[in-house]
Amino acid sequence: MAMIRCVPLTTLGVVSILLLSVGPQLHAQTSLDERLDSLIQSHQGKVSVAVEHLESGDSYRKDADRPMPTASLIKFPVMVEAYRQAAEDGLDLDQAVTLTEGDKVPGSGVLTYHFSDGASFPLRDAIRLMIAYSDNTATNLVADAIGLKATADTMERMGLPNTKLHSKVYRRDTSVFPDRSPEFGLGSTTADEMITLLKRLHARDLVDADASEDMYEHLLNCQDEKLFKRFLPAGTKVAHKTGAVSQVRTSAGIIETPGGPVALCVLTSENEDTRWTDDNAAERLIARVAREVYDHFNRLPEASEPGEDAPETIRFGANGPAVESLQRRLNAALDPSPGLSVDGDFGPATQAALIRFQRLRNLPTSGHADPETLDALGAEPEAAPSVPSPEEVNGRAEEKAPADPIDGPPFVTAKAWVVIDAESGDRIGGDNDDTALDMASTTKIMTALVVLRLAEDDPSILDEVVTFSERADRTSGSTAGVRAGERLTVRELLYGLMLPSGNDASVALGEHFGARLGPIEDDPHEVDPLPRFVAAMNRLAVELELPDTRFANTHGLTAPGHHASALDLARLARVALGNELFAEIVSTRRRGCTLFDPDDAPRNVVWRNTNQLLPTDGYDGVKTGTTNAAGACLVARGARDEDRVITVVLGSTSGDARYTDARNLFRWAWTTLGHSSDALATEAAAGR
Repeated sequence: MAMIRCVPLTTLGVVSILLLSVGPQLHAQTSLDERLDSLIQSHQGKVSVAVEHLESGDSYRKDADRPMPTASLIKFPVMVEAYRQAAEDGLDLDQAVTLTEGDKVPGSGVLTYHFSDGASFPLRDAIRLMIAYSDNTATNLVADAIGLKATADTMERMGLPNTKLHSKVYRRDTSVFPDRSPEFGLGSTTADEMITLLKRLHARDLVDADASEDMYEHLLNCQDEKLFKRFLPAGTKVAHKTGAVSQVRTSAGIIETPGGPVALCVLTSENEDTRWTDDNAAERLIARVAREVYDHFNRLPEASEPGEDAPETIRFGANGPAVESLQRRLNAALDPSPGLSVDGDFGPATQAALIRFQRLRNLPTSGHADPETLDALGAEPEAAPSVPSPEEVNGRAEEKAPADPIDGPPFVTAKAWVVIDAESGDRIGGDNDDTALDMASTTKIMTALVVLRLAEDDPSILDEVVTFSERADRTSGSTAGVRAGERLTVRELLYGLMLPSGNDASVALGEHFGARLGPIEDDPHEVDPLPRFVAAMNRLAVELELPDTRFANTHGLTAPGHHASALDLARLARVALGNELFAEIVSTRRRGCTLFDPDDAPRNVVWRNTNQLLPTDGYDGVKTGTTNAAGACLVARGARDEDRVITVVLGSTSGDARYTDARNLFRWAWTTLGHSSDALATEAAAGR
């Protein structure tokens, strides 16, 4: 396919001039070139990008004719082939497909984890699952129905020779292109070829008009929010499909913008950053490219000259007094108020509030303040009370609270804290310590304890081998860095769980052990091992008499109904520390491990403990945790002479603050338990 070069806006002719006069003003073309070139050049990995405005033809290309791996993006062409066969070859999209245990493969989707052997549903629904949830099992069912090589054959006839599905998902042995599979994996394409499919989809001639409408609707329902949608204004519609495996992150689709629809494809491979975290470099690159493209095609007209009529519609990106007025009116009109800052900048928060208002009033949800919306908002609210005079302010007496007491526990930043005697379990002191709060990764104390309780009955399970699933690998947040398909023992994985606080490790352990832990009382038909493991965590919490504790997952990422009190966590830690292996793991500062991939190739990793108290003598565990909802949390054990205590802080104001809070509480506890002033002086002299 011929390379499509960047077209300067000055050469677009009369059509572009008309677009510039009636719609948002476009950046100079070099601006988009420079911005995207800068993003791409700074990325550690291969990148191919193609951009095309579907009305003006304005475009950008970067290595867009280079064949690249697709990961799950190939499911878009698979859908195209299914609809082509339905239109031309008599394939019945309403025909029933039946799921068997042998069809199930790991990774993204819902069929493997939530549907039973023998479930039957229309082929059309399998296509929906393949696109909306990137369901791997559904993809294989669709591939069986259309023929594995059919997608590549049709793409070849369409002039897209690089767009090929190579094999079924997680079934490399089925490859119909064994020479390409080692290089590209599941599938291959180029950014140019994806843009060609998207242009035909937008023109409604991809197969035919009806098929195009159906396929566009499927792409609109893609559930991914981390790639194209991440930085786009709230409410922006994106018809897209994404793909992700360890070293590959991809996305292609049509972004509906006020300045017209834009087709965008970003393909990355050989990425240095292979983490499954929200700040993965390739995923952020794709999201930033999407926002740069959106901004480029949605610049507002220059400010009106004095004396000209003001524009009737206030659009996203505008600023000034008119936007301030809009923000005040939205704050007054919506209940609850969005609490917009009246700063005169029409950004995502203002647009989200505006769309909410438009929906409530059954207005077109354009995200712009058009005359109809402005009329519905009504007049500005009355001005706020005037600012009092300097005399009134300066003459006002200000009362002070009583002086701080010089005895009692120290002041801390934490929302809740508790100190207990590590031997007896007696409570030494606390504040708000029986209140259920978000607990972040301190959750993993219970995750580990469930596994170690099983090991107490059968120590051989510590030597069982865990093979990481794609679901575990894709778990967001802190990570042990194990990749899908890699293997290690349960014993080693417990270090990966507790030292680097591996959310991925917690999911892998839950998947490995959940099936043997018995059914869920409220849902005995649940077959997914992960929720069954979580149910076992909750049963153990009841057994240990932790009344304020409830688990919704294995890792502690924020979820409804996932909470514990500081006192419960202290008591849980005391029980867990009674297990010799648990105590050894949480006191370990660094652990090396060798992982083995499906071909038995080894890879070494090093896990470092997140607990910054461990380098100081006297501290020997237990677990950190941090989320936006929970704040900075810490469960720690410390000893001074014969006194050993467990301290818990939940909701400290920062990572550093939790350690200061904990140290102050340890010092207070040891003083309370009878330490001499000389011992305290020695600690102070040591800079502790």
